[in-house]
Amino acid sequence: MSFLLPNRATHLSERMDDPTCDAQRLHNTYQQFHLVNQFLSGWDRIYNIYLKPRLGVASSVLDVGCGGGDVLRKLAAWTKRDGLNVSFTGIDPDARALEYTKLHPTPPNVQFYRATSKELLEAGKKFDIVLSNHVLHHLQSEEVYALCKDSEHLANTFALHNDIRRSGLAYAGFSLTKLIFRKSFTTEDGLLSIRRSFTSGELQKVVPPQWRVEAMIPYRNLLIYESR
Repeated sequence: MSFLLPNRATHLSERMDDPTCDAQRLHNTYQQFHLVNQFLSGWDRIYNIYLKPRLGVASSVLDVGCGGGDVLRKLAAWTKRDGLNVSFTGIDPDARALEYTKLHPTPPNVQFYRATSKELLEAGKKFDIVLSNHVLHHLQSEEVYALCKDSEHLANTFALHNDIRRSGLAYAGFSLTKLIFRKSFTTEDGLLSIRRSFTSGELQKVVPPQWRVEAMIPYRNLLIYESR
């Protein structure tokens, strides 16, 4: 159903990306992200299918653009349940996101920093697995390519970027969340995110050849790299 939204709306900007946006609404948006990710982002399946089999006795995971940190906190809980010793690092260039992470209990094996993937690469950092959630649609095509190259060098074995797949049905469905998410940017920005996101074919065309795109229900793109 991408014909209903035939092109990426890259000229649109999300409200939460505005440094002058309402602080309380931004806080509420970060707070509501865990519900969006729990029910729509598919991290339980991603963990069981792609991550858990690749996590050894001691592993390290980097989350690029970690936002409020809910994905890493969830992954930390699952790895603890499964008896895996994993260190998690979340980075985000937005200081407001990092301030939000400080408001919630965080396991000692999870650390958050204000940084970009390029800065970690220049510092010589390495991680077993590199991932991101809802980052790709914020980027222009050339920035997606650059993130992929950074991820290749940062990841020892595997990288996975999880994002929205543009669809008219996804847009119509998410518009109903305005009945749930109030006093925040969640619905407004979510709809903009869908309009800014890639179809699977579009995404495959802008990434390095070592990367593959897998479509996942509901309306997800998984961008995957495996080290050779």
